[in-house]
Amino acid sequence: MTEVSEEPAWRQRAVERSTRAAKLRAEQRVQRFLDSAQELIAEKGTTDFTVQEVVDRSKQSLRSFYQHFDGKHELLLALFEDALAKSAVEIREAASAERDPLRSLQVAVTMLYEQSQPNPHAQRPLFSDFALQLLVKHPTEVATAFLPLLTVITELIEQATEAGVVAAGKPRRQASLVMQTVMFIAQANGVPANSHATPVTTDEIWQFCLGGISGPHASDTGE
Repeated sequence: MTEVSEEPAWRQRAVERSTRAAKLRAEQRVQRFLDSAQELIAEKGTTDFTVQEVVDRSKQSLRSFYQHFDGKHELLLALFEDALAKSAVEIREAASAERDPLRSLQVAVTMLYEQSQPNPHAQRPLFSDFALQLLVKHPTEVATAFLPLLTVITELIEQATEAGVVAAGKPRRQASLVMQTVMFIAQANGVPANSHATPVTTDEIWQFCLGGISGPHASDTGE
């Protein structure tokens, strides 16, 4: 007689229910650590806090913290990735409200430019301090963190290409070039004192990026 190796359905359901409950508890603990770290950043105006401060603020244990994070760097990375993911959602929603594919892409580029500009009235140490450290020491982590934004811009370029409003090229590579251009200019868009120069406008950055996307050599580069 062939022995049946599959577990009874009731046992499978019980295990799945237990697993879901454990996963939910873990997610709640992680969120409490993230919320506590975010509160400390808002209060201090810097990422200069200790793991113990986060643990105390969250009213959880140090052991629990290290069950979910390797250390402070991974905690900050999680906050950074979360902020970029939310930004990607906001840009996608705003762009999707436009019917014209080219207008959708313009909205995305404009929003990214505005979000990337330094705000003298708001302290954003995750972007002004931590992001710079990441870029120098952990470029691979930076690339991973920006993946949601890269995906949104890539899809919008693909849609514009399909609609025939921009020349066919390498959408993902074009999106990467657009993002790097927009964010660098946004961060470096200061005007020296006693200078007659004026800051780059959102319309200028859009026209520049559009020219790059629609340029004659747009399809000549590799992936």
